[in-house]
Amino acid sequence: MIQKMKGFWVVMSEKTGRVFGRYKTKPKAVHRLQQVEFFKHLKAGTIKPKLRKPNLAR
Repeated sequence: MIQKMKGFWVVMSEKTGRVFGRYKTKPKAVHRLQQVEFFKHLKAGTIKPKLRKPNLAR
């Protein structure tokens, strides 16, 4: 959940109220919320990460 508090956009947990970060702009807060949701689903096993192959030509 994103809320405006004291001039900042705050990303918070809906269940616990834990703060995941304070941001000056709403787009940055939305980006962080997407990151939190991604890792929540990754941990639950509902999505699988795309792994990159290492570039051996370096």
